Amino acid sequence: MLYSDLAETFDRLESTGSRLEMTSILAEFFRRADKAELRSIVYLSQGKLHPDFVPGVLGMADRLVMKAIAKASGNPDDKVEKLTVETGDLGQVAEAMISRKKQMALFSEELTVARVVKGLTTIENAEGKDSQDVKQKTLAGLLHDSGPLEARYLCRTVTGRMRVGAADMTILDALAEAFATKEDRPTIERAFNVTCDIGLVAETIANGGMDAVLAIGVKVGSPVKVMLAERLPSIAEVVEKMGGRCAMEYKYDGIRVQAHIGRDSVKLYSRRLEDLTSNFPDIAEALRARCRHGEAIIEGECVAVDPETGYMLPFQNVTHRRKKHGMDEAVRDVPVRIFMFDMLYADGRDWTSEPYLDRRAALESGFEIGDNVQMTTMRMVGSPEEGEDFFASAIGARCEGIMAKSVAPDSVYRAGSRGFLWIKYKKDYQQALTDSFDLAVVGAFYGMGKRAGRYGALLMAAYDNETGRFETVCKLGTGFDDAFLDAMPALLDGTLSETRPSSVDAEMVPDVWFDPAVVLEVVAAEITLSPIHTAAKDVLKEGAGLGIRFPRFTGRVRDDKTPEQCTTVSEIVEMYGMQVHDSDGLSE
Repeated sequence: MLYSDLAETFDRLESTGSRLEMTSILAEFFRRADKAELRSIVYLSQGKLHPDFVPGVLGMADRLVMKAIAKASGNPDDKVEKLTVETGDLGQVAEAMISRKKQMALFSEELTVARVVKGLTTIENAEGKDSQDVKQKTLAGLLHDSGPLEARYLCRTVTGRMRVGAADMTILDALAEAFATKEDRPTIERAFNVTCDIGLVAETIANGGMDAVLAIGVKVGSPVKVMLAERLPSIAEVVEKMGGRCAMEYKYDGIRVQAHIGRDSVKLYSRRLEDLTSNFPDIAEALRARCRHGEAIIEGECVAVDPETGYMLPFQNVTHRRKKHGMDEAVRDVPVRIFMFDMLYADGRDWTSEPYLDRRAALESGFEIGDNVQMTTMRMVGSPEEGEDFFASAIGARCEGIMAKSVAPDSVYRAGSRGFLWIKYKKDYQQALTDSFDLAVVGAFYGMGKRAGRYGALLMAAYDNETGRFETVCKLGTGFDDAFLDAMPALLDGTLSETRPSSVDAEMVPDVWFDPAVVLEVVAAEITLSPIHTAAKDVLKEGAGLGIRFPRFTGRVRDDKTPEQCTTVSEIVEMYGMQVHDSDGLSE
């Protein structure tokens, strides 16, 4: 298939803000695409070559891309650089430069999807002293044989700024429309949730239909999307929601990991599918040594402990293990234990469809418990009083709170889903507003006074998993120390956007826009109706969305979460309903 066909589809997607229209555009294209190339096409639509859990980063520095554009178009470097400064979009720069060149030159070779994938793979794999030269020459070769539109998306792909808006849920909708029915959509999504590989799902449904999709299952090496918990404002309501009886576990203040234990190796994945094995080599080694199965997938929380007292330490301590250098010293200085809480797979058996208590029993019997491999502390609770007592013991053990889990026959592991089979209750919930927010940065405002010359405040957004868009909830300007203010450009400027990204729904206009990529943890006083924020716009009151008042940055950058994993709009609606309101006042 010619890459120009794909580029034209990207252009159509970029030109619409309607998810329904995007779904139809993709479905139409998927039907006529070469089935052998559909997997690559789906990855490319998200600016990738493979699923997120596969190592390798497709990226080039802006200056290197500018040199490739200059070489391919026959323009001097300074001319390309000047246009880049003016537009702020290397895709547009490449489009303009190649457009002028094509008035004088013919293609020397057709640019196919297969050739683009091969070239981008070369760029991704380039290493060593000649790697920059290899990347530049490879991109220049692709650009030389591209049309203007193709050049736009080639450059956006290698810089990580596709701006097409093809989110996972939209692609799954399109696959259902192209190859199945609306009723099949939940089954297609489950296949994605148990593999985290949307390209595999696309290839499977295109070639084998729904029967093949139904056969997709959990396997070691393909991370499973984690199950998530709901919230309630009191222990009494938690126990009541669980039918008067539930299991409660300590909620530890660490890093959640999913361990894929093979016969000869172990991989540890974060919630955002980052490979954390090198950060916790001692945990990986201990899990393999203590596992009684040949293969298994388990979930647990990696928690730092004081080497002198053995007491559990706060989250900030375990993040020292995320250093790229000095790991031997970090292992020695920051001991870590894994507290296991779920069994997802073992020796060919998919445990995700089994009830919680059965999974718990299988987990405990499947490992030799001891040293740095432990089970979460769990107790069966049959009354609010017992729940309060267990919660107090969790806080006394320096935990965040508790996780209540259903023990009903339908208490299966719902990959990628949030529901009341699991309910979390944290010590923060005893305050005015329940829980913190993990929000995506979508814009920034220049500072004044002491913050002059720097970003002074940020526009923050929640994720709407129904529309695949990011909707604003607050302007954040409190909680930043001088070090973070100084670090903001390095943290954010790689995602600068010349215009409002198509995935962002906002009425407030910042000084600069960012593609949603960076997630920050925020606390606030309350959630209120807002005339200027777009989260849940018109859902609770016509003309009003939801905003959070007096937001404050906690100091925690959630680099363990993708922007799609940040707090959702539906969660904020639920949290709003948990508050006691004295009036219908609108926030500013």
